[in-house]
Amino acid sequence: MTRGNPTVRAAGIVVLVVTALLGSAYLLGRSLVPDQPQRQATGVNTNAEGPYYADQPTGDGPSGSPTASASASPTEAGQDGTGRDSTGGQLFGAHTSTGTPRLALTFDDGPDPRYTPQVLAMLREFDVKATFCVVGENAQAHPDLIQAIVDGGHSLCNHSWHHDVTLGNRSADVIRADLLRTNEAIRAAVPDAPIVWYRQPGGAWTYPVVSVAQQLGMTPLHWSVDPSDWEVPGATKIAATVVSQAEPGSVVLLHDAGGNRQGTVDALRRILPDLTARFELEALPTDPT
Repeated sequence: MTRGNPTVRAAGIVVLVVTALLGSAYLLGRSLVPDQPQRQATGVNTNAEGPYYADQPTGDGPSGSPTASASASPTEAGQDGTGRDSTGGQLFGAHTSTGTPRLALTFDDGPDPRYTPQVLAMLREFDVKATFCVVGENAQAHPDLIQAIVDGGHSLCNHSWHHDVTLGNRSADVIRADLLRTNEAIRAAVPDAPIVWYRQPGGAWTYPVVSVAQQLGMTPLHWSVDPSDWEVPGATKIAATVVSQAEPGSVVLLHDAGGNRQGTVDALRRILPDLTARFELEALPTDPT
């Protein structure tokens, strides 16, 4: 057996020792750094204010969680449906107030042939003007009701084509096509109807949906009073929430479609006498500037 050159054998031993020491140092360093979980998001984009995370909202109802900005995690921002982040700022600038002492009633998800005529009749009885946030496919199916809303002196608001709560997570082109399709359905019924407001389904605001709405000449509209009538809690609870929470400048969220809305209609009989005695009610202006 040949033992080999002693110099070469010594050099090999040195290499092995150095390799072992470097490996140990690496493992020691890894053990001192805690694992960092990777943040998951359904979409990450950037805008002038930095990144936002287009996380999915937590429900299909109007109080679904608006998407969070980078300044607050999705579990902190807008979870109560107020449209505000954890710092109290308005989420992406969506309006939560009329900006005046007057109060605005808004009705979402219609028009519906069962409930919209009842709501219009009640508003007419108390000489109140309101704002109807209409869904495009419903406007297309019931153009006569769009005409009736306008004839009653009420204002219109785009509420997307088929109430897609995740619309704000889609591309700008998809959002634009959805909003334009809805406007076209409204104007097919009332060609000259001004449409200057947009309300995102679920209140799930993102920078892209706000940006596209503004590019199309529409102002993002949220709310400040939500009796959760979409959960069908009954007329008594709906009325009590609205009456107790209403204040000057409030934007009240109600629904005239999207399910059984008889409770909302019945609640109006209790709500309107109280609100008209305390506030001036208005349809949101067709020129929000």
